[in-house]
Amino acid sequence: MGAATNGTPKQFLEWRGRPLYWHSARTFCRSGAVRGLIFVFPAADFELAVEDCRAIAAEEDPGLPWMVVPGGARRQDSVRHGLEALPQDCTHVLVHDAARPFLSAALVHRVLAGLERAPAVVPGLRMTDTVKRLDGERIAATLPRDEVATVQTPQGFDARLLRAAHAAAQEKGLDATDDAVLMESQGHTVIMVEGESDNCKITHPEDLRLLTENPVPQAFPRVGFGYDVHRYGPGRPLRLGGVLLEGDMEVVAHSDGDVLLHALMDALLGCAGLGDIGEHFPDADPAFDNISSAVLLDEVLRLFHGQGLRLSNVDLTVIAQKPRVGTYKAAIRKNVARLLHLPPERVNIKATTEEKLGFTGRVEGIKAQAAVCAVMDI
Repeated sequence: MGAATNGTPKQFLEWRGRPLYWHSARTFCRSGAVRGLIFVFPAADFELAVEDCRAIAAEEDPGLPWMVVPGGARRQDSVRHGLEALPQDCTHVLVHDAARPFLSAALVHRVLAGLERAPAVVPGLRMTDTVKRLDGERIAATLPRDEVATVQTPQGFDARLLRAAHAAAQEKGLDATDDAVLMESQGHTVIMVEGESDNCKITHPEDLRLLTENPVPQAFPRVGFGYDVHRYGPGRPLRLGGVLLEGDMEVVAHSDGDVLLHALMDALLGCAGLGDIGEHFPDADPAFDNISSAVLLDEVLRLFHGQGLRLSNVDLTVIAQKPRVGTYKAAIRKNVARLLHLPPERVNIKATTEEKLGFTGRVEGIKAQAAVCAVMDI
């Protein structure tokens, strides 16, 4: 590969204006399920890579905490260095090859769903061609196609068990082509979930054509609309977009009564064709009594991204005679953007009254509307 790229390591190759590793990072950040990133770069390129990351992050905030660590001589050494940098309370980890820039958020969620059933999960593709085992150039055996598969990344793991597997491999001098091999060596169950044919790895010079010939997925637009109302009265302190409003206004609600986030969740569910929040979080369920709407929104985002959707922007409107929302708009916008993993300029907040008409005009309650736009790559 070195001759074909003039010595540039493949993870630093440019595609659509960004190095390959950043495309993978972008997908993880937009999945809504990842809480942080660790980039592991070759030690020889470490300082330049750190500067590169900082420059890109300044232009395109990933919206998640991230850090950079130097790699090792082998792939498994680099992964071990990354694991050592994880927070100790991290329970699960995804390991991904930076030279696979074409993964989707849906694949990330399939791997994470698999971790509910096993401590190690790999995405893979079952073979369609006949597979032969070779002895030099001689065919030694024909393998049953239904018993073999090609595996990809991201691979998901119980973080504690993977750390232990790497420590054991280092002690025994075991070499492995991927982290699943190390988990297998320790007797842990590894399962496979469906991979993606587009999730190719840039490995050979001929793969470089994927960076010029790989078509831009056709973006299918989707929209969603949400509406919610809450009655004023003794109950919950008034929150809008996760921001607590000062004063003595309270709302009657089963959850925390955040009318704006409730409208937003309904808009997201509508965009994804997944019903409404009453179906997912019924008010008769005591588990949702006074629960934070931000927690519910996180679950809605998981469902939303699981449908292969990418959120583009949101437009939110608060309708109330009281309180005056204008002084809180900037804080609400910032917090909603944080919850959605969007830059603030893609979140709009409006506030209006109904000129003292209707129940809002009589200060009996508050209502909110939300519109969301998203795209689905097809």
